[in-house]
Amino acid sequence: MDTVSLLAGIALFDDLTKGELQALSERLSSRVVEANTVIFTAGDDADDGLLIIGDGAVEITTGTGRHKTSLTILFTGQIFGELSVFDGAPRSATATATKPTTLLALGQKEFHQFLLGHPQAGLTIMGELAERIRATNDLFASQVSRDVLEEAEEKTTFGQRIADAVAAFGGSWTFIGVFCSMMAVWMVTNFVLGDKEAFDPFPFILLNLMLSTTAALQAPVIMMSQNRQSTKDKLLAQNDYLVNLKAEMGIQQLLKNQAEMLQRLTFLERSGGRVDVDV
Repeated sequence: MDTVSLLAGIALFDDLTKGELQALSERLSSRVVEANTVIFTAGDDADDGLLIIGDGAVEITTGTGRHKTSLTILFTGQIFGELSVFDGAPRSATATATKPTTLLALGQKEFHQFLLGHPQAGLTIMGELAERIRATNDLFASQVSRDVLEEAEEKTTFGQRIADAVAAFGGSWTFIGVFCSMMAVWMVTNFVLGDKEAFDPFPFILLNLMLSTTAALQAPVIMMSQNRQSTKDKLLAQNDYLVNLKAEMGIQQLLKNQAEMLQRLTFLERSGGRVDVDV
């Protein structure tokens, strides 16, 4: 890999002379990482300094698990990890190689020396950072889909969890089988014991009282669970509306871009000239 040619193609170093590029390339350390290898995670020390992709691709993400969000994917000739080089703070995101990647590292000391000798490069870096911040803002502004059920479960109280458990058990065949078995054992036992020794002789007044009490207590608990389910349904409906609205706006933007492209192509055909088409 021609490191000097690679550096010359990066906007950050495009004002350097060939000799300066050669001197800078000698300060770089190279390493190869396999696909799906984590280069660094958020919170790690910035020991590697600024990293340049010599070949391959790197995905920059934030968060973990279900809350993981992909910020951008970088390819050959692009840089990352520059924030930690500026302030010496830990890494603010996670970088993962999406395929076999060759990395060139420029340490913090060497990077600072480079900036002191080339102030214009600092403005270039500021422009690069501003572009990434805008892209990140657009990303988070455009993501409206979320797991509203998980968010609702995180706010569930102990009483609400009990109500859900009671409602789930009370609406199952297991509950029906257990309840019928207990009633059958109760009545058969009292029949066998007879009127004198039975603890609840026919017509089973105590059993009726227990059944009435169970029904009276079970009904409001089930209603509480149903109210929670109704709240979940409303959250899902609201989230679906936002997702559909975002999709509709995206389709409208695509149709608008397509119309503009057709207009430009029509103009190109009629004029016989050259027109740059940006979609």
